[in-house]
Amino acid sequence: MKGFSGYLWGPHSRDGVTVALITGMLDQATKLWLFYAYGLAAKSPVQVLPVLDLVLTWNKGISYGLFQQDSELGQWALFGVKVLAVIFLWIWLSRAETRLTALSLGLIIGGALGNAVDRLAHGAVMDFVHLHTPAYGFSWYVFNLSDTAIVAGVALLLYESLRGDRAAKAP
Repeated sequence: MKGFSGYLWGPHSRDGVTVALITGMLDQATKLWLFYAYGLAAKSPVQVLPVLDLVLTWNKGISYGLFQQDSELGQWALFGVKVLAVIFLWIWLSRAETRLTALSLGLIIGGALGNAVDRLAHGAVMDFVHLHTPAYGFSWYVFNLSDTAIVAGVALLLYESLRGDRAAKAP
C-alpha cells in the first residue's frame, strides 16, 4: 500500500515543482518590477509593438475576467477554489508517469500560485499584456505571465494526450 507521502511525491515531482517555483517567481518578479520599479500604473498604456501594449488592469475574477468578485467573501471563495485546484494538480503531479506531464503540471501549478499571491496581496490579479490589432479591431484579453504558463501547460497536456500510449492521465 502506498504511504501518505506517495500521494504527494512521485518520480517526476522534482521536475514539476522546480518548474512551478520558477514560473511563480518569474511571474511575481515581472509584476513587482512593472508595478513598483517601472511604474506601470502611471504610464499605462505603454505601446511595446504596434500589436502589443502594457496596460495595468486588476482582475477580481478568474481567467478572462469571469466570475468577478468585489466582496471579500467572493475573493476568499476564488482563493479557496485555487487552493483546491493546486492540491488536485499536485496529486496528479505525484502520479505523473512522464517528464512532460510533470513539466506541464508544473507550469499550471506555478501559474496558479503566481496569481494566488496577487489575490492575497492585492485582492485581485495584476494583468498587463494586451494583444490587439488596430487595423482589424481585434483586442485580446489582458493577461500576465501566470496566465501564459497555465495555457502552455494545458496545451502541453493536450499534446501529450494525443500522442497515444503515453497520454497524460489525471488521477
